[in-house]
Amino acid sequence: MDYAKEALRLHAKWNGKLETVPKMKIENKDDLSIAYTPGVAAPCLEIEKDKKNSYVYTGRSHTVAVISDGSAVLGLGNIGPEAGMPVMEGKCVLFKALGNVDAVPLCLNTQDTDELVQIISSLEPSFGGINLEDIAAPRCFEVEKRLQEKMNIPVFHDDQHGTAIVVCAALVNALKLAEKQNPTIVINGAGSAGVAIATLILKIGLGNVILVDKQGILTADMDLTSGQRGLIDKLNKEGKTGSLKDALVGADVFIGVSAGHIVSKEMIASMNEKAIVFPMANPVPEIEPDDAKEAGAYIVGTGRSDHPNQINNVLAFPGIFKGALKAGATCINDAMKEAAVYAISSMVTEDMLDSEHIIVSALDPRVADVVAQAVADAAKESGVVRE
Repeated sequence: MDYAKEALRLHAKWNGKLETVPKMKIENKDDLSIAYTPGVAAPCLEIEKDKKNSYVYTGRSHTVAVISDGSAVLGLGNIGPEAGMPVMEGKCVLFKALGNVDAVPLCLNTQDTDELVQIISSLEPSFGGINLEDIAAPRCFEVEKRLQEKMNIPVFHDDQHGTAIVVCAALVNALKLAEKQNPTIVINGAGSAGVAIATLILKIGLGNVILVDKQGILTADMDLTSGQRGLIDKLNKEGKTGSLKDALVGADVFIGVSAGHIVSKEMIASMNEKAIVFPMANPVPEIEPDDAKEAGAYIVGTGRSDHPNQINNVLAFPGIFKGALKAGATCINDAMKEAAVYAISSMVTEDMLDSEHIIVSALDPRVADVVAQAVADAAKESGVVRE
């Protein structure tokens, strides 16, 4: 199928992928009086008495906003808010289809950090959570941090944390299969996804991390972003310097969130035995899976559905928000992220685990509920739920 051609045809036919469907019918005077005036005054007054009642009398308890400034849309770059809307609508469809969470797409006509924080924080009374999407680094770090400090509902930048959670879930199983302990893990791409992946790997304790970008292996004397600077003392325990090629010599794991076809067979061949290779640049991976295998990679996972081991954010965000909303969480903390990692990894049992099956299918209907329960339990245990 020509997906681009078919997507254009159907998007034009649908005229948007979402619609508003009321839960009640308006067929007579009583229906109108309950849905609107005068009856609607009663829930309004109950919410005025206690704002937490908004989670009872409105859709807030099961609704999130999917918000972008259009500055880093998929692999398309800074294409603007209007052009980013089909992606945000698509994300909302996935929230509903896979997690039964209602979601509203909002594309904002500003890329100013202060304005983004002000606008998004002002939306708090209408939503149970905020999913930030496709906001370029380093702005995304500050926007998320400031919103988390300012808002009393979960704020989650999926490009950072959703990616990190699914990568770590796949990595847990890959390391188990390859029987690797305390591995050297090279991450190429030090933007929002790369920094978040490195942070979570270190938090969970999966191995030693070397972070690489266009400058080469990151070191303290380089011009670093705030996110990179916050990690630099925890990285590169071997003290390596140089390029990605240098970093991969003797490494156990490669994780790519960068650009297509920048890793050669020779670079993969220089890695340790039973190398784990996750080239996840979309739509073109850092190295083609077949080439990585030919060069000696033991396990290969990509972001694509046409190869084994698809590492896809859809495994994370529907269940994470479903669980956070179910628990009445005020944030999504490290304990909840770690719970999501192990919930996803646990869905591939030891008897199922092999080099082409280290991660559960993105379309497995069980995933959202398994993740949601783990996240809800972690929220309660870590004390971040509304009283």
